[in-house]
Amino acid sequence: MSAQQKYDFYADAANQQPQGTPRRRKERLSTPVPVRFPPELLEEVKSAARADDRSVSAWIRRAVEHELRRSA
Repeated sequence: MSAQQKYDFYADAANQQPQGTPRRRKERLSTPVPVRFPPELLEEVKSAARADDRSVSAWIRRAVEHELRRSA
């Protein structure tokens, strides 16, 4: 489902009711780590996150995990 299709689907109030049992994160995230990016790089990160339909934080976490696995 594309981002636009998701938007259209959830724009209908009938599709906004939670279903099933709630899912919780398996583990809590640790303390936030402030990271600063140059404006141009931040725009690239935001664009990549949008393309993956993820938040910027989730995209950065995934990128860091990928790099850590790659260098291990």
